[in-house]
This record gives sequence, C-alpha cells and structure tokens, in this order.
Amino acid sequence: MSEIARLMAALAPKSGTFATVIPGIRVFRADSYRSRRPMYYWQGIMIVGQGRKRLFIEDNVLEYNPQQPLVMTVPMPVECETFASADEPTLVMMVDIDAQQLSHVIHQLSQHYRLPVTQDMSRQPGVFLTQNSELLNCCIERLLCALQSPLEAAVLGEGIVQELLFRILLSENAAPLYALASAHSRLARIDKALQFMHRHYSDTVEVEHLAELVNMSSSAFHRCFREVTASSPIQYLKKLRLNRARELLLQGARVKQAAAGVGYESAAQFSREFKRYFNQSPGNYARTPEEFQ
Repeated sequence: MSEIARLMAALAPKSGTFATVIPGIRVFRADSYRSRRPMYYWQGIMIVGQGRKRLFIEDNVLEYNPQQPLVMTVPMPVECETFASADEPTLVMMVDIDAQQLSHVIHQLSQHYRLPVTQDMSRQPGVFLTQNSELLNCCIERLLCALQSPLEAAVLGEGIVQELLFRILLSENAAPLYALASAHSRLARIDKALQFMHRHYSDTVEVEHLAELVNMSSSAFHRCFREVTASSPIQYLKKLRLNRARELLLQGARVKQAAAGVGYESAAQFSREFKRYFNQSPGNYARTPEEFQ
C-alpha cells in the first residue's frame, strides 16, 4: 500500500464516505466490488489513492485511478462502477471546488502565466481526467498528512488546497476549469443554470426560464447544456430529483414524503421512475438502503 493510500485508509477505516476536519473534503472507501449504479457527483476533484473507478455519463466512459485524477467542473448525475476487494480497497479523496478559491488562484496565475484564453471555451465538458505528477503527488500527500491533525489542517489546509488547484490548473486538460471561472463562458453560464436547478428542483422549472437566466436562446441553451452535462435539461432535472429523493430515503423519509419533497405530485409516478433509474423500488430501498449503496 502506498503512503497516500495508507493516509487515506487512516481517514476511512471501513467502507463508506467519511468527512474530514476540513469542510468540503471527504474520503471514500469500498472493500468490495460494486457494480454499475446511478449516483451523483458534486463539483470537485476525485483523487484515487488505491483501486479504480469507472464512470459512465450517457455514452461516455471515463476511468480514474491513482495515475489519473478526475475533475468535475459541474455537479452531474452519473453511473459508477467500483473495482475493489478486501485485500485492496478502493480509496478516493474528494475535494470540493470552491468558486472563490478557484478564481483567486487563477488571478494569481494570470500575473505570471499566459492563461489558455485562446482555446475554444464554447465546447468544454463538465468532467475531465488529468495526469498525476510528482509535484501533484507531493501536494496530495501533504494534504492527507495535514488532515490527520486538526491543528495542521487549520493552519496549513487552505494553502495546500490552493496548491492542489494550482497544480491541476497547470495540467494539459484544465481548460474547463478556466472556463468555469470565466463568467461569460458557456460552461460558467450552464453552471449558473445548474445552481438554479439545485435550489429549485422541487419546483416547476421551465427550460425557457433557464435559458433567459443565462442570456441564451432556447436552442443554444439546449445545445450547450448537452455539451457540458451529456444530458438534456429535463433529463438532468429528473435525475437530480431522483438522487435527492434517494438521499431523503437514506435519512428515513417515507416514500410519499420523498416523492413530495422533490416535486412529484404522484407517488405512483415517482415509484415507477425511481425503480427504472435505480433498478429497485423506493420501498425496498428505504427498508434496506445499505444493500444498494
């Protein structure tokens, strides 16, 4: 087991996802193989210490591992397959992307470094893989060391997270991160629409209103939304609601409560769509959620 994997294992002693002493950083552990299943990935950097995970986004397949961290520039419903065993658990550190922190690092970079402004910012995906390096590895190890101590995390944590962003921004595939921080880029405007959807997922959300919100025509909005998320706005909203309902069921909500809580007027329709998406009825999921995580 590598030092990075050992440090992650100390923060995640058993299967599950564990918060750390720095808000916005969590460590995931799986001790057995997990078949492909729907889940929700937040805006962030996924760093694998050991094992590998395979991500399915519509027709796109991405595999991330210790050599290739995954960067989500927007929150997205995905399907994920995890390769792990008791002898070799999969360990992943998840670091949320803070918009203000990202903008600060890019501003500092711009004083000394030619930003990739000449690249086509109109077609940036909401997810990309980056290559690990010795410098990035050292940064990751120092961050994990700091997470072992509340004092070190409080004093050193923010600076190391900024360095992590810095290292990834200098990587070959980082143009989507620059686009995210550029208010006028299409990716940033789609992110603005996604933030609205996350705040109002239980309400009636009109696609035309989302397009107006980000100053796009309806046709341009549909096209850009699919380029970023590999999904239509309606499909994205449905998956967002179902994933939110899944969280409510995990918290102990009844099926009707979960349905109403995410905007479904019909519990029967909710149950049909939940089963179609998760391959399990919400009633069964609520009774034995640990079997399906």
